[in-house]
Amino acid sequence: MKNVVLKNRLMTLALLMILHSSLFTLHSSAQVRFGYLSYSEVLQSMPDYAKVKSDVAKLQGQFEGEMKRAEEEFNKKYEEFLEGQHEFAVSIRNKRQSELQELMEKNMAFKQEARRLLKNAEADAMKPLHEKLKAVLAKVGQQQGLAFVLNTDGDALPYVDPAQGEDVTEIVKRELSK
Repeated sequence: MKNVVLKNRLMTLALLMILHSSLFTLHSSAQVRFGYLSYSEVLQSMPDYAKVKSDVAKLQGQFEGEMKRAEEEFNKKYEEFLEGQHEFAVSIRNKRQSELQELMEKNMAFKQEARRLLKNAEADAMKPLHEKLKAVLAKVGQQQGLAFVLNTDGDALPYVDPAQGEDVTEIVKRELSK
């Protein structure tokens, strides 16, 4: 009786191992389809991209204009200081030097703040484009039966076997233009 139970258990175990091995082979032989595209090329082809870039450039121009005005103001005050420094009393010269130092520090702080604000403004303006592109990539990936879509920008994907992957750049561009 013990031998029969042991034989049944061994046969069940062997059958399970064969079944597991067969499933693993089937699973590993299934080909995974993937897509690839140049994310930046597609992003730049979007209709709203040019407007976003134009708006950011306009804001950058405003910041640069203000920085130039502040720099000119500093240069004018510095030249006035240099011209009159020999005639100023020590306390006046020290006061003007402090004013120039303070003005220079404020200008540097404004430049840093302007860079930060400009970077944030660009990120905020581009966010809807990235979200739209992400949604279209998901849609195209599902429609084409792709497991994933790779970005080829920056030589991140130096080789793709076209028999195993699909360039979805044009498909995504068409979807975005709808």
